Amino acid sequence: MSLAATAAQMVSADKGILAADESVGTMSSRLEGAGVAPTAENRAAYRACLLTTPDLNDGVSAIIYCDETLRQTLPDGRSFVEATVHAGLLAGIKVDTGAKPLAGAPGETVTEGLDGLRERLAEYAELGARFAKWRAVITIGDSTPSPWSIRANAHALARYAALCQEAGIVPIVEPEVVMDGTHDLSRCADVTGTVLRAVMSELEMSAVQLEGIVLKPNMVLPGKDSTDAASTDDMAGATMQTLRAVVPDEVAGIAFLSGGQGPVLATERLAAIRRHDAPWPMTFSFGRALVDPALAEWRGDPDRVGDGQAALAQRVRCNSAALTGTYRPGLERETVPR
Repeated sequence: MSLAATAAQMVSADKGILAADESVGTMSSRLEGAGVAPTAENRAAYRACLLTTPDLNDGVSAIIYCDETLRQTLPDGRSFVEATVHAGLLAGIKVDTGAKPLAGAPGETVTEGLDGLRERLAEYAELGARFAKWRAVITIGDSTPSPWSIRANAHALARYAALCQEAGIVPIVEPEVVMDGTHDLSRCADVTGTVLRAVMSELEMSAVQLEGIVLKPNMVLPGKDSTDAASTDDMAGATMQTLRAVVPDEVAGIAFLSGGQGPVLATERLAAIRRHDAPWPMTFSFGRALVDPALAEWRGDPDRVGDGQAALAQRVRCNSAALTGTYRPGLERETVPR
């Protein structure tokens, strides 16, 4: 299958991408927070709970894993990739090694992981990964982001994307302007536009095929400590205005990240954005906003797998409805049978 065909499948109508790619350290912390021992076995059990949710492919097109999970197996002996394909989903892999301090830019970071990436991508392709993900982290402050931070992260994203396409893997390009801060909606729009413009320029210089990438941007929102009282419609309008001004029509699709928003709030805002016309398919690629309710219900108890899966199915159902224009608050109160 071509890169464009795979990317199109990832952003197909009414379906989103499940981000289950937390690092070992992050996933262990979340397990501990839910009262579950942070072992490799429990990390695999949790992700197996998510993957084996009945009819998951009704609202999910693909799942992103971390390196550990891609190499693990389910209790029935199948690899995660094999089980993912059997469920009618695409398997993907997070390939960056995290955001590290950027020399010459105090308080800012650049995402690393380019060393040896060509070889790792070849191995991941052999294991069955069809797409990859790389996240850049951009913070808004009084004097940030600096031009150097924007350039360094955009360049790394482009190099990653070019290597992915060389390996026959679709890159998810994720330049996240994080919600931390006191900035207002207008400031977030300005920074998001500047960052996306830099990313698109670097992708062009790297000869990346835009029809073979999925862009994973943040929604344009006020900082979480802001006093800006922007409405959901204001945020949706600012998001679409920013993307339309910068993102070429050739991009295969937009998959919004949740970025620390609560599950219901992320869905409401996705629904508002989706009401706008766009030249590209638009969907979601949520992590915590999809899976946190499932973890809270499962809590490591084999007898509660069904409860965790029902919680995930409910969030998937609500977000799928947000894509089709059928989302309503009442859906949040309806239960999905185990």
